[in-house]
Amino acid sequence: MKNVTTKIINKIISLPLVTLRKAYITIDESFNRPVVIDFWADWCGPCKNLMPILEKLANEYAGAFLLAKVNADEQQMISSQFGVRSLPTVMIMQNGQPIDGFTGALPEVQVRELLAKYLPKPWEAPLNQAQALMAAGNFTDALPLLREAHDASQQLASIALLMAQCHMELNRIDNAEAILSTIKMVDQDAHYEQLTAQIALKKQAAITPELAALEEAYSRSPQDLTVRYQLALQYHQESQYRPALEHLLEIIRTERNFAEGEARKTFTAIIAALGKADPLAIEFQRKLFTLLY
Repeated sequence: MKNVTTKIINKIISLPLVTLRKAYITIDESFNRPVVIDFWADWCGPCKNLMPILEKLANEYAGAFLLAKVNADEQQMISSQFGVRSLPTVMIMQNGQPIDGFTGALPEVQVRELLAKYLPKPWEAPLNQAQALMAAGNFTDALPLLREAHDASQQLASIALLMAQCHMELNRIDNAEAILSTIKMVDQDAHYEQLTAQIALKKQAAITPELAALEEAYSRSPQDLTVRYQLALQYHQESQYRPALEHLLEIIRTERNFAEGEARKTFTAIIAALGKADPLAIEFQRKLFTLLY
């Protein structure tokens, strides 16, 4: 299919003005993004089965490629120059050249597989947005985009590491460690090692004199709910949300109306601050529901 662009351009100059303009636009656009050309005809039954699939994918990819429909009966010269011999025929153009294609009405899964070779992955857009936000220091808004990209990419380790980095920057050390624990050894690269070291330093620096004193007091009197509540508050103040929630949950389990419901109010406030989509919030919201109901 290569080296046909010049032939096509030489031939289309004899076409009507509107058709000529459309042909040049199609070729020019292929330098910006892939162009999928669907050669079809009104009498072609398989064409009518394939076209809705192509239109669905064009909408789904939201402009990642241009879908150009060519009526082979009306545009016989263009069809001839592309070597179309049967319908439907689909060709993919990139940088002014046809690079791939197929004939016949393929099922959607096969069309997807073909297009996937030349189109951005569905998770690349949210990933790029998240990385831009991280570069700007906005780790809070980057997290949900990274979760979206992580799910869509079937849990790529490189995206999981970015999620761990966000949690670390937000001082959600337990969340970061939980993500790192899922990284397989083969994916434990330099980024993984860097995050592990940074988390270790953050954990060491997080042990303030106030926290150390409360941890010591709790170790001496683990049954003292007041000390335990103060320890939970200190954990929360220092953005160590998991131990804060764990202590609060145990206080509620022991005495549901402790301090006239303050433990439960604090627990609920932390969950709300984390956000409903946060994995830690989801985990402890479920635990509280199980405990109370």
